[in-house]
Amino acid sequence: MDPPLIPSLISASKCFGGWQKRFCHASTTLNCDMRFSLFLPPEAETGPVPVLYWLSGLTCTDENFVQKAGAQRIAAELGLAILAPDTSPRGPEVPGDPEGAWDFGLGAGFYVDATEQPWARHYRMHDYVTRELPDLAEAVFPLSDRRAIAGHSMGGHGALVAALRHPGRYCSVSAFSPIANPMACPWGEKAFSRYLGPDRRTWAAWDSCALLAKAQEKLPLLIDQGDADDFRKSQLRPEALQKAATAAGHPLTLRLQTGYDHSYFFIASFIEDHLRHHAKALG
Repeated sequence: MDPPLIPSLISASKCFGGWQKRFCHASTTLNCDMRFSLFLPPEAETGPVPVLYWLSGLTCTDENFVQKAGAQRIAAELGLAILAPDTSPRGPEVPGDPEGAWDFGLGAGFYVDATEQPWARHYRMHDYVTRELPDLAEAVFPLSDRRAIAGHSMGGHGALVAALRHPGRYCSVSAFSPIANPMACPWGEKAFSRYLGPDRRTWAAWDSCALLAKAQEKLPLLIDQGDADDFRKSQLRPEALQKAATAAGHPLTLRLQTGYDHSYFFIASFIEDHLRHHAKALG
């Protein structure tokens, strides 16, 4: 096997004794160049550290979380790396939404592996974030194979699906305002019908509520949801996730946070809780 290609460094900034860095690499899974952001805590100077994979939401890039969530201070204290990939493939050869909408295509990969054309050549974000990117990062950087995964909105959906589909791969999982039941919301129906085709039976493999019913590992789920989130009832459907977890006997902590919306102000308010949740599981 050929050694992994070293990603190209775009930027590096000292941060709470560690380093916030950004890289570019050629993805064979997505057939385009991809960017990702990586925070390395001070402990990474002396050896491998556990890593939290963070998946962002619709319209975001790899930079939104690292610039807005304020996670680095606590991550440095806990000795935790944070790796944030982009939310979709990018480039002139990558098709976007035919109508130019923001909820599909560029910035909206939905963390599924597309089977329909023209999307299947590039939109394989699940395979990218669960296999290619970790394999690359853990081979090149001082990261251990002690992994956690988390995300927001579309990325919360991606994190839950990744953990449920890959038992034993992650030590912990959490989400902010996840699209919990994409088979039954407008965002998910639009994305799934295009990426996966019209047969709704194939969609269940990418829906957290459906996956909970047959989960091989009952990894505890930590979910924060703002009760003032405009998308809560129409798109996010946390109550459906609660119902599915109860039916499956799957441990779920769903915290409805009074007055909070869908923004990064919400994430910044509770990110410390999530980082400590993951650090405890990562050991």
